[in-house]
Amino acid sequence: MTMTKKATLAGAFLLVLLIVVPLAIGASGREDLYYTLTSVALLSIISAGVWITFYIGRINIGQGAYALMGGYVSAVLVTAYGVSFWLTLPLAGLFCAVASILIGLPILRLRGVYFAMVTLVLTEVVRLLALALPITNGAKGIVSIPQPGGISLFGITLLPDFATLTNPRLAFYIVSVLLMALCFAGLYRLKNSRIGQLCQSLQQNEELASSIGVNITYLRVLAYAISSFLGGVGGAMFAAISQSIYPSSFTVADSVNFMLNCFLGGLSYVFGPILGTFVLYFGWDVLFQTGEFQLLIFSSILIALMLLLPNGLLSLRFSSKAKGAGR
Repeated sequence: MTMTKKATLAGAFLLVLLIVVPLAIGASGREDLYYTLTSVALLSIISAGVWITFYIGRINIGQGAYALMGGYVSAVLVTAYGVSFWLTLPLAGLFCAVASILIGLPILRLRGVYFAMVTLVLTEVVRLLALALPITNGAKGIVSIPQPGGISLFGITLLPDFATLTNPRLAFYIVSVLLMALCFAGLYRLKNSRIGQLCQSLQQNEELASSIGVNITYLRVLAYAISSFLGGVGGAMFAAISQSIYPSSFTVADSVNFMLNCFLGGLSYVFGPILGTFVLYFGWDVLFQTGEFQLLIFSSILIALMLLLPNGLLSLRFSSKAKGAGR
């Protein structure tokens, strides 16, 4: 598929999300779906960060730690210091990126299950810090976070004050979809760049990449920083939507789900986290009807998918194309 066709498909998909979906929700009167779809968009952004670490050959089960950090950084800056939410959004991501560099320098030397276990512990460490630090208000969390204010430039309103809107859910949905589009457009560009190709070489053979002059330490830290930045931005958006943040807002279970989103969609595909998040989010709700068998059925389906589709759901489309070409 040519770049023009890919850009056309991506543009059409974005128009459907921004125009067709709101019209359909307005016609059905199910405005609660705005929050559901906003959550899917933000969870896919956070999961995209996990996908980046998979791309350099690391199993990351600590993305919930950076989402929690980002949520608290934004909440503290907005409530305690009166900083505009729109400024705290990149600041939350940058804070998480800097923290990940300090944490990643020693732990990124680890591989396989060892790196996975360290990142798993990291989520719990951040949760305990949120419980202990006075600035995070302990178990009470931070509540009554003001909704994002407006942005004006030369007297022209670029973004309205969300508190004045009759339907702020729609505004949050549009912002989240645009952030998701920016995130995955950037990831697609990164994957097809020289840096992306070098990162893929780390996944295949780090020793060989190092022997031909690739700075593997720099690439590992860079990928982990980008991953954490996306986690922080997603966490900050979640805090703004719910207008609250607690130590339990992102737990180890959430970190595991971020990883599963990538597996389910397909680790070889940039847009895998979007499909994986969508299927896992709605699939879990459907399985809720099965009651006490929910977890058993869910686990069985995941195991079957890993055995039958090790490259994720997106591999279905590409494998069918390959078979057609073979015939």
